[in-house]
Amino acid sequence: MDESLRTGAREARAAIESGALRGPALLDLIRAVPFVDRDDWIDEALGFPPPPPDEDLPRGAVPYLPCGVEEILATVCEAPVGPGDDLVDLGSGLGRVAILAHLLSGATARGIEIQGHLVEAARARSAELGVPVSFVHGSAGDIELDGSIFFLYVPFSGEMLARVVVRLEAVARRRPIVVCAVGFDLDAPWLAPRATSSPSLMIYESR
Repeated sequence: MDESLRTGAREARAAIESGALRGPALLDLIRAVPFVDRDDWIDEALGFPPPPPDEDLPRGAVPYLPCGVEEILATVCEAPVGPGDDLVDLGSGLGRVAILAHLLSGATARGIEIQGHLVEAARARSAELGVPVSFVHGSAGDIELDGSIFFLYVPFSGEMLARVVVRLEAVARRRPIVVCAVGFDLDAPWLAPRATSSPSLMIYESR
């Protein structure tokens, strides 16, 4: 990323911190950044540090790797995510999805993350940006879930993923939900899949 883009990202961060940059204006600004630079630009604009080393991971969890900006934009625009939604990011890491989704849509956004040091970093980053996004330290397989849109970016696999799908089905019995999965498919009879503009993102609606 060249210096002019880096400067623009820092200016965007100041506007975000002041509350002046949100919604469509932020989306247009991101889309004006060259595709190959968008992830670095977002990290600069939101002040994200490089991912810290993974500490002891429980069985079924995967090492932290931030989700790409394109999948987040596709989720917000195509789920779609709006101000009346409650988005929950399962395996939220440093908070990239929850923070950016809130800034773009105005939705309530929360993250659930099993690694404590990532939760602390995400809370600090959202506080510095002045963004009302919350992060919970715990396993998505154990915490009671509620929300209207759930985002999963390969945060876990195997038995843990199966437990999470069961918990999501319990939520879907109470209210309609949308599940956005990046990098993998969900095969459950209560989920109706639909394709998106992103080859790596699948959106499912409860039925």
